[in-house]
Amino acid sequence: MIETWEDLFSLIKQKDYAKKINKILSYEYGKYVVYPPRKEMFKAFQLTPLKSIKVVIIGQDPYHEENQAMGLCFSVPKGVPLPPSLINIYKEIENNFGFKMKNNGDLTYLAKQGVLLLNTILSVRKSMPLSHQNIGYDEFIKDVLTAINEQDQPIVFLLWGSYARSLKKYLNNPLHLILEATHPSPLSANRGGFFNQYHFVKANNYLKSHGLTEINWQN
Repeated sequence: MIETWEDLFSLIKQKDYAKKINKILSYEYGKYVVYPPRKEMFKAFQLTPLKSIKVVIIGQDPYHEENQAMGLCFSVPKGVPLPPSLINIYKEIENNFGFKMKNNGDLTYLAKQGVLLLNTILSVRKSMPLSHQNIGYDEFIKDVLTAINEQDQPIVFLLWGSYARSLKKYLNNPLHLILEATHPSPLSANRGGFFNQYHFVKANNYLKSHGLTEINWQN
């Protein structure tokens, strides 16, 4: 079993798809404005070690406008206006626990508690959503999720939206809990299926039932 991200990435680096992605990114970052800054692409892995994971939240690709993407899905730096999906996530957290969230979109506080904020596409050209969709990240995310699936600690996966739910095929560990909902974007959430799902309470209850410290979702 893979014990650390370093172990996993040392294996991934040898694979053809990783060499292809690296070559494409060197070109893209050199020629275009690409988000997040390259040094922040792997921030989710840096802040949340493999053995520390309690919850996995899966996003798709990074925010594609200036000063938004920071290597953590749904997260924006402090001082940046909250994107619509994050506003809805905060509303649901408030609905789950009854407290008020601050107007601060930096989710680093969750990553440090064991919430892996995983975008499945790690980069994007400015103003071009999904522009890096077909450069090989599908193979990368398969390897990442397979490694997480093999971990023997209790982990809760929050799969929001059809894309995140499509990755359930890589997750079959009976120690892990999978919670599914529609995407928190206004287009999806306002049709029903995201609000009042109580995923944050259910995640904490699952962790608590296995003797683990709950996530403090309040920022």
